[in-house]
Amino acid sequence: MGVRVFVDANVLFSRILRDWLFLLKIESGGVMFTIGSSEDVIAETIARYRDQHPAAPGARIAAIRERIVAHLDEVVSEYDVQDWMLEDDPGDGHVRAAVCDGGFDMLVACDKKLLCEREKRALPYEPIHPDQFFVLVDDSAPAAVRRVTSEQAAYFVKKSGEVDLPQALRDANCPEFAERIAEHLRAMM
Repeated sequence: MGVRVFVDANVLFSRILRDWLFLLKIESGGVMFTIGSSEDVIAETIARYRDQHPAAPGARIAAIRERIVAHLDEVVSEYDVQDWMLEDDPGDGHVRAAVCDGGFDMLVACDKKLLCEREKRALPYEPIHPDQFFVLVDDSAPAAVRRVTSEQAAYFVKKSGEVDLPQALRDANCPEFAERIAEHLRAMM
């Protein structure tokens, strides 16, 4: 089994990050990494989507939740929030608790407070930004990343007639991975 990765709501909320994460896991057969999260994180993701799309039909909301849950390898529902987990950002105490009690190796998040925690204390997991995580995946399995790049390019060309995967990744705050994808696209031409 590969690295057990816990994904925070800000990653699941971003369609581009969520799609790349799930597609890379599928393409690698789940051997390189598995993806987990918690009921709280899924609820937070859906609540954020609802806040940004107040008129979205309930069926769309349910479909997003179903797709997220279908692609997770595990959903943690039992964890205890300790005092230290509430210090910097009480709103993310549940994330720290789920990662620790779930025994995950990495926490993939965009939240700066979660990403900087290692500077303050020893952690049983590695906090990592999606950009860094995707670059690690490309370092380990460039052929898998290239296949997903090809699939993503074909999907967006069919959907809208054009594609700029690197720009979409830059917009999602993944500039290094965007450059990797640009390299893959050039190599595919």
